[in-house]
Amino acid sequence: MSKKIKGHFIIPIFIPHQGCPHRCVFCQQKTITNRSESICTADEIRNLIELAVQSKRFPNQKPREIAFYGGTFTSLPAASMKNMLDAVRPFLEKGVIQSIRLSTRPDALDEDRLNILESYGVSTVELGVQSMDDEVLLLSNRGHTSRETVDAFRALRNRGFNVGAQLMPGLPGDSQELFLETIDKVIALKPDMARLYPTLVIRGTKLAQWYNQGKYTPMGLDDTISLCKEACIRLESAGIPVIRIGLMSSPSLLKKGEIVAGPWHPSLGFLVRSAIHLAKVKPYLPTMEKPRSIVLHAPKRDIPLIRGHKKSGIKQIEAMTGGVIKGIISDDSVPCGKVAFEIV
Repeated sequence: MSKKIKGHFIIPIFIPHQGCPHRCVFCQQKTITNRSESICTADEIRNLIELAVQSKRFPNQKPREIAFYGGTFTSLPAASMKNMLDAVRPFLEKGVIQSIRLSTRPDALDEDRLNILESYGVSTVELGVQSMDDEVLLLSNRGHTSRETVDAFRALRNRGFNVGAQLMPGLPGDSQELFLETIDKVIALKPDMARLYPTLVIRGTKLAQWYNQGKYTPMGLDDTISLCKEACIRLESAGIPVIRIGLMSSPSLLKKGEIVAGPWHPSLGFLVRSAIHLAKVKPYLPTMEKPRSIVLHAPKRDIPLIRGHKKSGIKQIEAMTGGVIKGIISDDSVPCGKVAFEIV
């Protein structure tokens, strides 16, 4: 299955748990990716790319990218890394794809590994940062420290790679205050992009065991939306785009009983974006002592964000203003991020 990331056409190749030195307390990549833990062969990789190229959705103009997701790519044996990248190289050389990205751990980037990535034309490395609090990392069995994250950023920057940061609010020992400290520390590292993956309790993980024993309590959905909203505002105000909020849906993840607890919502990213937008337009909304009917004017592209998921945005605006929203008129004379209104 192919997908898009901020203008890129992505051909994802999943390598769940491959190369991972141990199992983090929250991790069940087989469920998340809907793929077994078997080694991804060069033939499989070539077949996946060929299928994507033959797809009607394969673009001729947009940048096209291979992305290795899951596992710890740079902890694989060097021969396995080269075998996978060798399968991709002909497509890169022919211009069928333009770039390669992969995910790895901050403590799995020595000079030899970086040499391999560089020689095969890897352009983007996403780091599983998760948290910049060492106690949170320890409780999550991450096996690395925040110092190693700083060092990994420096090493990648020195080689000219684009660097992404994957972050997980709600881990054991974390709090809203600690996570926002993580956000500020990550901003100081100047990543090119970030992803936010709120912690879920997935069947078969250590975290599920702790949850069932009453040793771990996940964040609620409302708190998660609020925290991700603030994190996005801080990151994007610093010029760091947030390219994903929440796990992708997959058939295995959505099976009954797989998500034991936690702030799962299939449209979490939209909920957060809607909350951010409502915070922006709030100063432009009227307030009234007696209920009146209001017609809003907004740019066409902003209207879904104003309406919100299942009209949740409308309900929030009515609570803010004390009025009743009678309609929203598409009006591109209103600047993006603002609204105008009529009281009728």
